[in-house]
Amino acid sequence: MGYVRTGSIPSVAAGVTVGTLYILGGLRIRNRAPYGVELALLASVVLAGSSIPRAIRSGKPLPAALSLLATYGLYAFGTAFQKART
Repeated sequence: MGYVRTGSIPSVAAGVTVGTLYILGGLRIRNRAPYGVELALLASVVLAGSSIPRAIRSGKPLPAALSLLATYGLYAFGTAFQKART
């Protein structure tokens, strides 16, 4: 969306990076391979770190929606990570 509105190449790079981390994490989780939950948790941390401050500053719907998605990912994958460690 950032690229469509402003032509921002960093927005495309960040979106592709976070999306790739989520895809790789999901595939590894599905195949029961190691580090799937950790990759998905990392994607949620990166997304939260970039979208939550933007949502607070701007109050716009897209950063707010991404913040909600990141918060859900932090909870879901964080819980799975904690269960795996115990």
